Amino acid sequence: MSRPPWVWDYDIDEEQFRRLLAGEITLGPLDRTWAAVRLIEYAPYPEIVRLLGFRELVKGWPEWRARVRMEEIRRGIDFLVEWLPAHHPELV
Repeated sequence: MSRPPWVWDYDIDEEQFRRLLAGEITLGPLDRTWAAVRLIEYAPYPEIVRLLGFRELVKGWPEWRARVRMEEIRRGIDFLVEWLPAHHPELV
């Protein structure tokens, strides 16, 4: 299986990354929080939604927010997390 481009510097394949993201496994210091933050910081928006889904993104954002380094990304996800429940509660 191939390596996702957002983990170019780790020897992790796509299946391992998905399992980390689902909270099914940890690999040393790499856990679900690490995987979610890595995805949010480096993957395109459609991939974030495809792999995490809106519900998990809204649910996990309070924990992950402080670890996301780019202010622009934090602001964008902040908006989404506030907007989705108000305008599309069926997605969360």
